[in-house]
Amino acid sequence: MSRFALLLLPFACAAQAHLGAHVHGVVNLGVAVQGATVTIQLDSPLDNLLGFEHRPRTPAQRQAAHALLRRLQAAQDLFRFDTAAQCSVTHSEIESAVLDESKTAASSAEPGSDESQHADLDANFEFMCRQPGRLTSIDIGLFDAFKRIHRIEISVATDQGQFKRELPRPQHTLSLHP
Repeated sequence: MSRFALLLLPFACAAQAHLGAHVHGVVNLGVAVQGATVTIQLDSPLDNLLGFEHRPRTPAQRQAAHALLRRLQAAQDLFRFDTAAQCSVTHSEIESAVLDESKTAASSAEPGSDESQHADLDANFEFMCRQPGRLTSIDIGLFDAFKRIHRIEISVATDQGQFKRELPRPQHTLSLHP
């Protein structure tokens, strides 16, 4: 976790308490802007992004899981900043126990494994902006990329303050001013 992401910790705890453990159709984002760095944390039920929450079992499900990971690795397509701010991705990290290929299928069949639980995906993205003073908004492409998402709940921390926003489908622009 980056040091900038630590700014989002209070928001993440409040979001979990507010939403409960797992809400289909809802994605939680934490956005921290500090200087030239923008950190975005994404937390979503896997169903929102993939359409299922178990370890991929069929070739079609494995292909869908690989496509999801490729789409998330192209963070610049999911989060578009003001062009004048000249922001680019510097780091991304995607975590989901269900999509972790290093775990064996045998372990997923054990009681209490990911096969019997709701599964989530967590991702962290870091962007560097050459002209951070020109950054005023983020165009969030999650609704276009993932049809099962109905609402995005966002916690924002900037040098100007902290605030929350909710984007219902089809809204996609997050203003970075409280």
